[in-house]
Amino acid sequence: MRSIRAAAVGAVTMSLALAATACGGGSSTGGGSNDSPKTLTYWASNQGASIEIDKKVLQPELDKFQKQTGIKVKLEVVPWSDLLNRILTATTSGQGPDVLNIGNTWSASLQATGALLPWDAKNFAKIGGKDRFVDSALGSTGAEGKDPAAVPLYSMAYALYYNKKIFADAGIAKPPVTWDELIADGKKISAKGKSVLGAEGGNVSENIHHTFVFAKQNGGDFFTADGKPDFTNDKVVAGVKQYVDLMAKDKVIPTGDAEYAQNQSVSDFAKGKQAMLLWQSASANLKSQGMSDSDYGIAPVPVQSGTPGTGTQVNSMVAGINLAVFKNTKNLDGATKFVKFMTSDDEQKILNTAYSSIPPVKTAQEDAAFNTPANSVLKNTLATSASALPQVASESQFETTVGTAVKNLFAAVAAGKAVTTDSVKAELEKAQQQMPAA
Repeated sequence: MRSIRAAAVGAVTMSLALAATACGGGSSTGGGSNDSPKTLTYWASNQGASIEIDKKVLQPELDKFQKQTGIKVKLEVVPWSDLLNRILTATTSGQGPDVLNIGNTWSASLQATGALLPWDAKNFAKIGGKDRFVDSALGSTGAEGKDPAAVPLYSMAYALYYNKKIFADAGIAKPPVTWDELIADGKKISAKGKSVLGAEGGNVSENIHHTFVFAKQNGGDFFTADGKPDFTNDKVVAGVKQYVDLMAKDKVIPTGDAEYAQNQSVSDFAKGKQAMLLWQSASANLKSQGMSDSDYGIAPVPVQSGTPGTGTQVNSMVAGINLAVFKNTKNLDGATKFVKFMTSDDEQKILNTAYSSIPPVKTAQEDAAFNTPANSVLKNTLATSASALPQVASESQFETTVGTAVKNLFAAVAAGKAVTTDSVKAELEKAQQQMPAA
């Protein structure tokens, strides 16, 4: 899921159980048709520093598609704060777009509604085959054992961005590899009057992405092997507390960041106010805010000890955007052509360059444009040390409830309240109680 979102994903206003019974209108009509072959509607997620930047990136490519096929694409760029609720409303009403972006972490949740076109072998063959896509991206396209609900479009991973000048001024020769090193570096940076590490404490999705990783690094999982919520197990609690303690105990995240929810931490980093930033594929965003590539370095997100890898050495969730088709589209052939166009090698290079993301298409990813030092960190993370968020039907509620719990904990720290293991567990218990019954 994209980090350059205008705000956190809002609370889901309807249950997925309701969405599943409605099935988006697609199942009631038996599938899509080709009644409107000359037009498509496309909901694109906000990937750039603003919606206007997204329109400037996408419209020339949509015009190109129209020239090739004669199909006009009506574009709407939807802010992240609205996207999930807009999609869920469309699944129940049947009044949605033909093609849409979804955060890859939502794939299993939206798959459960029955509203999205399944990408079986026949449909994948129409866009060049499933084997064109890298395995890590395909791992976040829906529940295991089912045909994917969407096709990978942009791949991203978290990295540690660090300001070279601030590091040099503080006498720090290299980026931290472990959290203990980051905390030690933070003391040197604070002594020079700079903030250490930015966070978006009010952004529920950023919160869940980081706490998922911290839980993994502590040996915990938010769900049991059979897909049941397990938010209060000791290892998850320890991971969540470790993340919140970066503000509460270690003093590396400023308390003011508890209210950040609209990329303010990215702006702080771009303006040289803070030394480090944990973010997904941030280069294009930083450049749009006037920061030169030479001003910062990119390193893997720290781990507890050793180097990033699998198991407890996971240092990123598998981030990205998938492209889905509503099952009840009235231009099924055109929608398929559009997915093929957007995932073609040429378009993958253009779009992923514009958004500083990584193409999930193997041949495009191998292009020299994606072999920069920065991209090497992201590609290596995706290949060796990133883990997909749980591909369960209740994943979107998990993001909202746990992300909100962490938001509440950051708010408590900012208000001067102590955060203890018991208070963390209590917030997570409330979050678990809000989850749908199995």
